[in-house]
Amino acid sequence: MTQKDAPLPTAKDAGRARLMDELRTASRRYMASYALFNQAVADHLRLHPTDLQCLNLLSLEEEPVTTGRVAELTGLTTGSATRLVDRLERSGHVTRERDTKDRRRVLVRTVPERMTEFGALWQRLNGAYTAMFDGYEDDEIALLIGYMRRTTELSAAQMERLRGGDLAL
Repeated sequence: MTQKDAPLPTAKDAGRARLMDELRTASRRYMASYALFNQAVADHLRLHPTDLQCLNLLSLEEEPVTTGRVAELTGLTTGSATRLVDRLERSGHVTRERDTKDRRRVLVRTVPERMTEFGALWQRLNGAYTAMFDGYEDDEIALLIGYMRRTTELSAAQMERLRGGDLAL
């Protein structure tokens, strides 16, 4: 098909293009806002933003994890994950302990008292978010959950691409 034979854009196509432009702009603002919010929370807790997110991820794990698992959760190299765990240990948020089932393994365990403090801050901050979501219908919330899950998966894949040096489109 030549350029001359290509179908002309419709009003629907133009509307979709405007929506996609608006989505890209809103998405960039949302990501920047979240990164800056994360920085503010980390500053409040006197933590590095990556350390804060690591604690967040560790709080979602059911059992203590290895430093290798910390690396998987955060997308960091094992060396960087070790330094992150070192910082969290120094700040009193985690401890290292030998695995009772396999003495060669060292597990990273969150400190319950510190996680209670961490959770209390999130509870105070989450009230405003809960109020915001109260204005949504159940199907809208389900859509948001799906979006967040797909974004999480895509972000993990994109981080892997970036870390692997694969920037080809």
